[in-house]
Amino acid sequence: MADSKDLSRPLETFEDLLPYFDAGPKPKSDWKIGTEHEKFGFYKGTHAPVPYAGDTGVRALLDGMKTLSGWDGIYEGDDIIGLKQGMASITLEPGGQFELSGAPLEHLHQTCSEVGAHLADVRTVTDELGIGFLGLGFNPLHSLEEIPLMPKGRYKIMRDYMLKVGRLGRQMMFRSCTVQTNLDFGSEADMVKKFRASLALQPIATALFANSPFAEGRTNGFLSYRAHVWSDTDPDRTGMLPFVFEPGMSFARYAEWALDVPMYFAKRNGEYLNLAGRSFRDFMAGRLPELPGEKPTMKDWEDHLTTCFPEVRLKTFLEMRGADAGPWSRLCALPALFVGLLYDDAATEAALELVKDWTAEDRESLRRTVPFLGLKAPIRGRSAQDIAKDVLAIARQGLRARAKLNASGDDETGFLSELDEIAASGMTPAQRLLERYHGEWGGNIHKVYETCAY
Repeated sequence: MADSKDLSRPLETFEDLLPYFDAGPKPKSDWKIGTEHEKFGFYKGTHAPVPYAGDTGVRALLDGMKTLSGWDGIYEGDDIIGLKQGMASITLEPGGQFELSGAPLEHLHQTCSEVGAHLADVRTVTDELGIGFLGLGFNPLHSLEEIPLMPKGRYKIMRDYMLKVGRLGRQMMFRSCTVQTNLDFGSEADMVKKFRASLALQPIATALFANSPFAEGRTNGFLSYRAHVWSDTDPDRTGMLPFVFEPGMSFARYAEWALDVPMYFAKRNGEYLNLAGRSFRDFMAGRLPELPGEKPTMKDWEDHLTTCFPEVRLKTFLEMRGADAGPWSRLCALPALFVGLLYDDAATEAALELVKDWTAEDRESLRRTVPFLGLKAPIRGRSAQDIAKDVLAIARQGLRARAKLNASGDDETGFLSELDEIAASGMTPAQRLLERYHGEWGGNIHKVYETCAY
C-alpha cells in the first residue's frame, strides 16, 4: 500500500488511494479551524477590475504584501501567483479574486484576529495602489469579458473545459467569491456523521449568507446568484452527493466517486498538462495518450481531489463550501456556525436528528430553491428560516460546550449574533442590499462599492 507521505510513488490499485484519507483523523484535542475567504479587487476611482500586470496591478499588490509582511512568494515561472507564511497562504482565483487561506487555529477568537490582521495588511498596500476590495458573492458590475485571467496554468485548462460541461462554469470561475471553513474529524465514522450533517445543512448556510443579488449593473433575480451558478457548472464534480447519506459511506466510497470525476490536468516539470475530460482510472492503468505507460502519484491524486467541487468536500478534513462572501463579521460567523455544529458531539447528533427524514430529493430541492427564495425556501412543511433558527440554537449550545474564552472571558457564541438577527428577521443580506438599491441608492449599483468594501 502506498505511503500517503510518499508523493512520488506510483499508484497502481484502488487501495493505494486510501492512505491519503487515512491520514485525516485526529484526536479531538488536535482539531483545528481553517477559514478561507475571497474578495473582489477594484480600482477605487472607476470600480474597474484589477488586471495582473502593471504598476497598480495584482502582481504589484502581491509584491507589496510580500515586502510588508515577510510572506514567501509562490511562483509559476516568473509570475508571482501567491504568498505563503507557515500554514497560511494568499492565492489568486481565476479572475483575480484575492483569497486568504488561513492557518489552522484553535478557536474562533484567533480566526477573527487573523482575518482582521489580513484585511489591515491588505489595506496598507492597496491604499497606495488605489485598490479596494469588495465583499460580495458575485461581481455586481462587470461582464465576463471584462474580467482579466490570472497567469495560472490550471485556470486556462479549466476555462476551456467549462464550456463543455455546463452553462455557468466560467461565471463561477471569474465572477464569484465565497467564504469557506475547513474542519477536522476524529475517525472515519466521525467523518461520516459530520459530512452528512454539514452537507444536508449547506443550503441553510447558503440562505443565511446569501449576498449576491446583482450582476452587470442590475438586479439578477436571485438572492445568491453565486449558489445558482454552482447548480449549472459541472454535474460530474458538484452538488449534494446523495451517496454520502447511503449505508456504507466511507473514505473508500468518496474515493470511488472522486475517481470518476473527469480530470483537468497533471503537473509535470512545473507545467500543467491538459488532461481535461480524461479518466483517472485510465491514468492508473497507464492508458493516457498524453502520458503513455505513466501512472499517477499521490501528488497527482491530491491535485485531482482539489478539482472536485461538491457543496462539502472531503480531503484530510471537511470543507464547507456553500456561503457567499461578505463583510468581516460574517467571515467569522461561517466557521462559528459549523464549529458549533460539528465540534461538540451532542450538537452533531442534534443536527443529524434535525435532517434525518430528509430525502435526497428534499436536499436537492432545498439547494435549488434557496438561491431564489432565501430563508423562505420550503423543506418538508417548514421553511429554511425555521430550520436556520433551530440550527443556530444547536450551534450556540455547541460553542458554549467548547467554552473557548478570549481575554475578556467571552466565549465563541458572539460570532453567531449577526446570523441570529438574519434568521429572526427572515431577511437575507441580499434582501437588505436590494432594499437600499431600490431605495436610498436610487438604482445606482456603484453605491455597493461603498457599502460592501472592506
